Amino acid sequence: MIISDPLRIAIEEFSRFPGIGRKTAQRLVLHLLRSHQEDFDRFIESLTNIKLKLHYCSRCFNITEHELCEICSSTKRDDKIICVVEEINDVIAIEKSNEFQGVYHVLGGVLSPLNGVTHEDLKIEELMVRVENNPVQEIILALNPDTEGEATSLHIYKLLKDREIRVTRLARGIPIGGDLEFADEATIGRAVLNRVEL
Repeated sequence: MIISDPLRIAIEEFSRFPGIGRKTAQRLVLHLLRSHQEDFDRFIESLTNIKLKLHYCSRCFNITEHELCEICSSTKRDDKIICVVEEINDVIAIEKSNEFQGVYHVLGGVLSPLNGVTHEDLKIEELMVRVENNPVQEIILALNPDTEGEATSLHIYKLLKDREIRVTRLARGIPIGGDLEFADEATIGRAVLNRVEL
């Protein structure tokens, strides 16, 4: 089947999204093609607004429509506790738990020398400025427990270790509803090390 250029180009653009393969991209494009004009227009407007109205918070680098995001500008949040995360997706995930009442700092990635990501490519200096200019009591390192996440956590810890700031990391272990027999050794080991009082 010969595919027209507009269809082919749209499929190629959709397939550039993370986790979207060519078949899924094709289904999405065909769905848009079949949709009513007002639905299509609303979709296009929502995409345009992403670029026109959203930018990064000047303090924490979360997404916002204003100078500061809703979390940084909230008087109900404890700005003495900063949770350091890799990406904005992590802020969304933690916020869904409704357990954290501090503020965030989005690094925009993790250290990865093999991929050319260094200290200067991340928002680490901006974190240090926040710590310097504000009475921060605790930094929570909520980075992924992989090699790059661990290296980044260690790097930040070394930068903060001479300051009177509590540096913590998220507890790791068996997920709620999980079975011990299906957990890997590293996860079980972390769960044992991070055990808590009942």
